[in-house]
Amino acid sequence: MKRRDFIQQTTVATSAIGLGALGLSSFSIAEKTKKITILHTNDVHSHIDPFGPEDGRNANKGGVARRASLVENIRKENPNTLLLDAGDIFQGTPYFNYYGGELEFKLMSMLKYDAATIGNHDFDNGIDGLFAQLPHAKFDFLSANYDFKNTILDTHVKPYKIFDLEGIKVGVFGLGIELDGLVLERLFKETKYLDPLETTQEMTRILKEEKQCDLVICLSHLGYYYGDESTKISDLMLAKKTKNIDLIIGGHTHTFLPKPTVVKNVEGKNMLVNQVGCYGINLGKIDFYFDSDKNKAANGTSIIV
Repeated sequence: MKRRDFIQQTTVATSAIGLGALGLSSFSIAEKTKKITILHTNDVHSHIDPFGPEDGRNANKGGVARRASLVENIRKENPNTLLLDAGDIFQGTPYFNYYGGELEFKLMSMLKYDAATIGNHDFDNGIDGLFAQLPHAKFDFLSANYDFKNTILDTHVKPYKIFDLEGIKVGVFGLGIELDGLVLERLFKETKYLDPLETTQEMTRILKEEKQCDLVICLSHLGYYYGDESTKISDLMLAKKTKNIDLIIGGHTHTFLPKPTVVKNVEGKNMLVNQVGCYGINLGKIDFYFDSDKNKAANGTSIIV
């Protein structure tokens, strides 16, 4: 792809957002800044190949090879890039039925994903089936509200991970949806579900206060939004009721957002919630800019693959 065309595509539906106490009027990207790029997918559901020309509204979209080319180009533009996935990697094509997730994890490893969280469909071959495929994943699985200590996944899933990108500390933690009612108990076995709000408060305390992270990201498979009357915890609810998260990367509800949603957190500060639909059709891209005092601003977009 020509560089000019690539940049034009990646700037569609971009939103410029001041985060924290920083107003964009006081922030000049022309100043000495560091740029951190976050790329993300969710609910890919074993879609390895692109959709065909006759596949309705998704015709000629998606495909791991095309995503790999996009990711490679973006990393060339900015080596300080993380690639993350918000769960439901498994289930949706015969590739999963035949290979049990091996192909998905091998391809994600080839794309050099940095971390992923666990979705409900990632238990479709049972917790033992998920565990059996872990050797093929050269990236970390993050989940802070699934307690796996009485299961085979104990010690194999981390609550969070910290990345150091040119002196910018990026803390990433994972959250999963309640499995009871979505997944048969015999598949997730003795996995315990912990309250996402309480878990988030603990994770943000650790990452922001103890570990002094400059950027805090939640990889969530909770779902974007369930309506005003719902008591079900969604990404939008989580954003409003917590603090110290800069970005929630969502999944589960297959919500196609052209750009991140700006939400006021419990302290009245701006933060972002994003989700890029499903099946690998889109790639989320969010650029964070840090000035010399580590104030930050962000641009976000969704790239059609």
